[in-house]
Amino acid sequence: MQVQALEEYLRVPLLRRNGRQVELTPQGALLRPKVEQALADLERAIDEARADRGSGPLRVTTIASFLAQWLLPRLPDFTSHHTGIDVQIHTSTELVDFVKTGMDAAIRFGAGSWPRLHVQKLFDEWLVPVCTPALLQRDGPIAEARDLKRYKLLHSTYEPWTAWLLEGGPDEVWPSSGAAFDDAIAIVRAAQAGQGLALSRWSLVADEVAMGRLAMAGRAVRSAHAYHFVCPPAHLALEKVAAFRAWLAAACARFPPPLRA
Repeated sequence: MQVQALEEYLRVPLLRRNGRQVELTPQGALLRPKVEQALADLERAIDEARADRGSGPLRVTTIASFLAQWLLPRLPDFTSHHTGIDVQIHTSTELVDFVKTGMDAAIRFGAGSWPRLHVQKLFDEWLVPVCTPALLQRDGPIAEARDLKRYKLLHSTYEPWTAWLLEGGPDEVWPSSGAAFDDAIAIVRAAQAGQGLALSRWSLVADEVAMGRLAMAGRAVRSAHAYHFVCPPAHLALEKVAAFRAWLAAACARFPPPLRA
């Protein structure tokens, strides 16, 4: 009835009805994105006006691998300095709807182009070849594709060896054999277990390298993506978000790039 009333007001049909099937007319298709945007803006404005937005736990969403390998070991430092803030972590690789999910902030890995949001770059990411120190001592460092033949390679869906090879220039040797993983943490664990040479994000292996459980076997390659702190601009005024953003920025500033970058 509301659609019919809108059609009468606009004096144009918005829906084409054929029995049980309903589809948008060209006029309806033209109007739809603008109406959706207007409703989203209204929903966001109502959410920002809520008096209780600043209370309750701090809800942060990030990707699971970054949480497990980088954020989780450092998080006790934040909670020890902010005992009144309870932190709830949500993991996802999808873009977050802050209004519908109730999330206060996000840490995302990407190019940093998220419109209508506050985006703050945290640090660059690098792709690094890693293995156990014993394996590196046995098979030696790698500088080009032919060196990879000495190793049993571990492959990742997200960090393919081609990214490392192409950065060093064209080469006729393209490694393809070896175990493959679609989980960024699993390939790190496989490398730690001595199962082969892996190409991983620096943020996921930096602590392992520092503790001597893994060693860099060759040059680091800068990733096209970086880590960013993301939230709606209005959330910056929330005390809990401001505290977390300041702590996170300081922690990221102390995080060193790989030595062979």
